[in-house]
Amino acid sequence: MGVTEDLADQLAQDALKAEELTGDDRICDDLATMMGATSQTAEEAFLTAVRVRRANTKARKMLADRVRAFKARQQDPGGAD
Repeated sequence: MGVTEDLADQLAQDALKAEELTGDDRICDDLATMMGATSQTAEEAFLTAVRVRRANTKARKMLADRVRAFKARQQDPGGAD
């Protein structure tokens, strides 16, 4: 990746961790707004990194849930559905 994408992804990782730690789900939005005032390119790269990371987290959770459900069915094949 280029410097813009690298910096944006690093900031996205830190911002998402801060949101999780503090419970403040506006951190990424506020950072994007502030960044957009000086660099639309940086803002777009940051928002893209945030969306990609959020989507990845949701997809990984869905995958884990499906595998967990499959394993539960394997352990109890006669159970009610």
